[in-house]
Amino acid sequence: MNQLERRLGLGGATAVNVLAMIGIGPFITIPLLLRTMGGPQAMLGWFIGAVVALADGLVWAELGAAMPESGGGYQYLLTAYGSHGPGRVLSFLFLWQTVAGMPLIIASGAIGLAHYAAFFFPAMTPWQSKALAMAGCALATTLIYRRIETIGRWSLALGVMTLAAGAWIIAAGATHGSRGAIAVPAGAWQFSRGFWLGLGGATLYAAYDYMGYNTICGVGGEVVRPQTTIPRSILAAIVIVGALYFMMNVSIISVVPWREAAQSQFIASDFIARVHGARSAALMTALILVIALASLYANLLTFSRVPYAAAADGRFFGVFARVHPTGRFPSFSVVYMGVASALCCLIDLDAVINAVTVLYLMIAAVPVVPAVTALRRRRPDIARPFRMWLYPLPSLVAMAGWIFIISTSGWKYIATGAAVIVAGVAAYLWRARGTGEWPFEGELT
Repeated sequence: MNQLERRLGLGGATAVNVLAMIGIGPFITIPLLLRTMGGPQAMLGWFIGAVVALADGLVWAELGAAMPESGGGYQYLLTAYGSHGPGRVLSFLFLWQTVAGMPLIIASGAIGLAHYAAFFFPAMTPWQSKALAMAGCALATTLIYRRIETIGRWSLALGVMTLAAGAWIIAAGATHGSRGAIAVPAGAWQFSRGFWLGLGGATLYAAYDYMGYNTICGVGGEVVRPQTTIPRSILAAIVIVGALYFMMNVSIISVVPWREAAQSQFIASDFIARVHGARSAALMTALILVIALASLYANLLTFSRVPYAAAADGRFFGVFARVHPTGRFPSFSVVYMGVASALCCLIDLDAVINAVTVLYLMIAAVPVVPAVTALRRRRPDIARPFRMWLYPLPSLVAMAGWIFIISTSGWKYIATGAAVIVAGVAAYLWRARGTGEWPFEGELT
């Protein structure tokens, strides 16, 4: 009765990944990237981010095809590193950051949604903006509180809308842009300490924007023909979004001088206003608001499945294992993520993107990369319908990229991530001692 149904096909799976990746991210981070490196050379951060995302995507593609069950990284870490060993701790930490940290990612999208809504309501107060962001989380929760095939159909429709908005920006840049506007300032390529710190910051924003290509892994138990659908949806989403991001950036800075773009509050809207006028800018803003809402429910979809999978295995609070009697979806987990995300909207957006990205990389992304190698060595019996290309090069590229981003993010964010890890390990040990799990097996009488 608690089994989920496989109803999400390749089109819906790819759309879910694309929506989770795009969301409000590039529409609020383009100015941040330009300010970080002080010019159009910041697009190097997009390129590096795309390469690292593709390498990491191959990691998730192999793991997702080999273990197509809901839970994603939680299941991969548990299997790769051992259910009676370090895999217990690492999988618990993955769950820990999902329950404690992922609502912040959803909230950042909701706050961005409220940010762009100020284009229509410039007199909106900070507290009204927070209320609007919370309302966005509530609406997204309502949208995913239903059967998975309905979500797949909505994802396809909203995915088309997302690509249409990007295509509009690209077309406008192609017809109204000027190569001369993309002028790199003098001294931009001096490889000083400031250059590398700036590049690290730009790549961090890119990593935040690319984040989501593995969204489908969290709902692997609801995917049709997962052995092929999961790898194809991951790689297709990275290629689609990577090309879209690059062309959007070039289009915008070919029309809006980069110094103006770096200070813009509504860069996509300002870009369209300059090309087509105020009415078209309003239409673009409306599209961005719909896209932001779509990304909220795409992220809520996958993040709600991770604690469900752990609870269904008896490794988390049983209430998260509740499945809706007719809709066959994890009802309590969906509601929890929605409420937690809404509460996180009370936090200011300042530094949220940096903190959440570093937290995710330290606790989830870095441990998953070696899981491919660990799984091949420890569990050769597991079938691998998809094998990483050029193994182990993508694993090395992904690990190097994540370490570079973390090391250049600043001690404040590294310390925050370390504190969350320490708290997570302490929580695991406290629970493990009470349940007699590793490393306290056999101590209960």
